[in-house]
Amino acid sequence: MLQVITPPVDQTCSEQTAELVPMDRGQAEQVAQIFKAVSDPTRLQILSMIQGSPAGEACVCDLTKPLGLTQPTISHHLKILVDAGLLTRDKRGPWAWFAVVPERLAAVRSLLA
Repeated sequence: MLQVITPPVDQTCSEQTAELVPMDRGQAEQVAQIFKAVSDPTRLQILSMIQGSPAGEACVCDLTKPLGLTQPTISHHLKILVDAGLLTRDKRGPWAWFAVVPERLAAVRSLLA
């Protein structure tokens, strides 16, 4: 019969692993929400279009034709990006204008670097 040897609880396979500390759970959930938001190609396109727009903002009506998607579909994607903190939403009369939150986008870039 095969005998399984388990090391004592206070020992690890490497001294380095004893020093590893996981990311705070709340922070990990926020980062996961951001990655989930940018994991969709359409949302990445939306982010790049808004960031690259001359005024630094865009309305849903500016995004539908270039992306070939309906207003409700674009609005769905925008809501996910706003909820993740990557975009701000500014209501102006009947229109909503969206702008990139530079600090959040920089945080995403730093996580990927």
